[in-house]
Amino acid sequence: MGKRTKMNVTVPEGYGVMIAFEKYLASTELSTTHKDLIKIRASQLNGCSYCVDLHAKDARKAGEREQRIYALTCWRDTPFFSDEEEAILALTEEVTLIHQRVSDATYDHAVKTLGEKYTAQVIMAIIAINGWNRIGIATNMEPSLN
Repeated sequence: MGKRTKMNVTVPEGYGVMIAFEKYLASTELSTTHKDLIKIRASQLNGCSYCVDLHAKDARKAGEREQRIYALTCWRDTPFFSDEEEAILALTEEVTLIHQRVSDATYDHAVKTLGEKYTAQVIMAIIAINGWNRIGIATNMEPSLN
């Protein structure tokens, strides 16, 4: 892949908005585990290898188990995730694949399980990682082997 622009250098103002978004998310009630699951699953769906690698490493550092990280691609077929996490993962998939729409069933289940405010914060976190994924993919960011 060819070298492409570094967004933080080329458009620091726009990049700064993304950083401010992350600061907002850090101030929310969202747990680290929930944020990590959102970031990894959305990045998998979007095919952003840089973000999958980065956020899987962050999740491990925060204490996430390897087995759960590996199972995210097939989370519906495992007993590894709580009801809250399943609601978050379903919403992550539907917001990320927005062209298919967010179903009333998924949205209503999230609100029933998580509450309206937490669900809104989850949606904001999903929007943020989708933005980062698009930056990573558009600029050919790649993970490094280490």
